Amino acid sequence: MLSDIEIARQAKIRPIAEFAASIGIPKEYVLLYGNTKAKIKLEILEHLATQKDAIYVDVTAITPTPLGEGKTTTSVGLTQGLGKLGCRAAVCLRQPSLGPTFGIKGGAAGGGYAQVVPMEDFNLHLTGDMHAVSAAHNLIAAALDARLMHERNYNDKQWQKRNLPRLQIDPYQITWHRVVDINDRALRNICIGLGTAQDGYPRQTGFDITPASELMAILALSKNLQDLRQRIGRAIVALDVNKEPITVEKLGVAGAATVLLRDALMPNLMQTLEGQPAFVHAGPFANIAHGNNSIVADYIALKLSDVVVTESGFGADMGMEKFFHIKCRTSGKMPNVIVLVATVRALKMHGGGPAVVSGAPLAPEYQKPNPELVARGTCNLARNIQIARNFGVPVVVAINRFPNDSAEELQIIQQAAKQAGAFAAVIAEHHTKGGEGARELAQAVLDAAKAPQAPHFLYDLASTTIEQKIETIATQVYGAAKVQYEDKALEQIARWKKIGLGALPICMAKTQYSLSHDPDVKGVPTGFTLPIREVKASAGAGFLYPLCGDIQLMPGLPSNPAFMEIDVDEHGNILGLE
Repeated sequence: MLSDIEIARQAKIRPIAEFAASIGIPKEYVLLYGNTKAKIKLEILEHLATQKDAIYVDVTAITPTPLGEGKTTTSVGLTQGLGKLGCRAAVCLRQPSLGPTFGIKGGAAGGGYAQVVPMEDFNLHLTGDMHAVSAAHNLIAAALDARLMHERNYNDKQWQKRNLPRLQIDPYQITWHRVVDINDRALRNICIGLGTAQDGYPRQTGFDITPASELMAILALSKNLQDLRQRIGRAIVALDVNKEPITVEKLGVAGAATVLLRDALMPNLMQTLEGQPAFVHAGPFANIAHGNNSIVADYIALKLSDVVVTESGFGADMGMEKFFHIKCRTSGKMPNVIVLVATVRALKMHGGGPAVVSGAPLAPEYQKPNPELVARGTCNLARNIQIARNFGVPVVVAINRFPNDSAEELQIIQQAAKQAGAFAAVIAEHHTKGGEGARELAQAVLDAAKAPQAPHFLYDLASTTIEQKIETIATQVYGAAKVQYEDKALEQIARWKKIGLGALPICMAKTQYSLSHDPDVKGVPTGFTLPIREVKASAGAGFLYPLCGDIQLMPGLPSNPAFMEIDVDEHGNILGLE
C-alpha cells in the first residue's frame, strides 16, 4: 500500500495560475508562490460581491484520541465526494504548525486519497504566514522590553526630551510572551534581560507556541487590512502601575506589526488530489485558541462555490463550540450542516480500551473486532452529537472506516448516531477510494442542508456576565456540574469588567482529550467541577480565554517525536512526512 507522501507525489497538480482561473479567480487577484500555490488578494471580494453564498459545512469530531479520527482527511474527502456529485466544492483548512508536524501528530494535509497537494508545502512553511506571525508577535515583545528598559534608564526630564509619554509598565503585570513555532517545553518559563543595564530589564517571562499567539487569532478573525490594524492596536500586552491596560497601540508598534502581516492576511490557494480548491489560511489551535481557519478564506470560498467545507479543531466541545461563539459571531456566517467524524477504534478507547503507548504496537483491542467495547464508547459519540444539535444545525456523522472495522461495529455506531438525533450516519471510505468513497457522505450533507434548521448561540454577549458565559460552556457543552474559580481568575474577571471587556465571548483553553479538564477521563464524564485558574484577555482578537486545569500554551516534544523519521534523500525528496 502506498504511503500518503507517495500518493501525493503521483498527483497531477495543475499550474496554480491556470487552476485559479478555472475556478473563477481573475489573474489580477492571484499572487503566485511558485507553480503550485498562490495567495489570493482580498480585493476579489468586491469583484464577487453579487455572487450568492454557498452551502456552509463545518467538520468536527468526537473527543480526539491518540489513535486519530481523520478529521482533515474527511474534510478533503467530503469535498472530493461533492465533486463527484457535480458540485463546485471548496475546502477551507488551517495551516498546520511545525510543532505537531515534528512532534507527535505528523502532517495535516489529509491522508490516503483525500489530501491537499503538494503535501510537503502544506506541512512545511507554505507561504511563510506562520513565520510572519512569529516575527510580528516578537517585534511587539521586543518593543515592550525596550520601552521598559528605557523608562528605567532615563529620568523624567530626559524622557520628556524624547517627546513620548511615560507608560509606567508594571514588570510584574506583563502578559505578552514571545512565540516560536516549535514544541519546546524548556522555553515555557525563562529569565531575560540579564547582564548590564543596557541589556534590558531583568524579568521572568516565557514562550508560547506561535498558533497560541493572539496575532494568529487576530489574523484568522480579521475581515480586511484596516480591521487587522485596529485589532492589533487593541491587543493588551501589560498593565501599568495603576492597573490600566498597556496596548500595542500605546507602545507605538501596531503599525509595524501590521506591515509584517499585510501579505499574511491573504489566503493561500492550493488544490485537492481530485482538483477542488483548498484555501489554507491561519492556524490557531483549538485547545488554546479558537481553532478555526480564517474568515476571509471562507468569505472568498463561499462566493466561488456551491458548497464550502471548513474544519474546526479537535472535537465538538472545542473548535466547533468556538466556531459558533467566536468565528460565526465575527463573520456573520452560520453553518447549514455539521459533519461529526468518528472511528471504530477511537470509540473503543472511549469505551475503556487501553492507552496507546508512543512507538509501541497497537493493543489487540484496536486491531480485532470488539463490538462490546465500541458500544460502550458510543456514549461519547452521542454526547458530541448532542453538543452540535444544541446549536440548531443538523448533524451528519461520518464514520471514517479503517480496514479492521467489522460490519457489526459499524452498524452499532450508525444505530447509536441515529438514536442520538443525527440526521444521518454514513460509512465513508475516502482514505482508500478518494471522492468516490465519500459520495454517500456528500449526498447526506446535501440532504441535511435542506432540513429544517435554526442556528443559534448558547449565550448572549450583552445580557450575560463573564461568569455566566463560562458556566454555560462548562455545563451545557462539557457536562460539568459546576465551575470553581481560583482567586487569580476572580481578580482578572473583575479587572476585565472594569475596563469594558465584559461583553466579549469566551474562548476556553482546556485539554482536547476529554470533555472534562482531565485528559485521562474518556467517555462522558459527569458531576465534575471545572477549575478555572486564570482568565486572560485577547482584546484584539475579541475574546477572553479562561485556562482550565493544567493546560499549557507551549506543548512539549514526546520521547519519540515525529522528526526522528523525517529526512531528505540524495534527490532532495522529503522522507518520513506522513
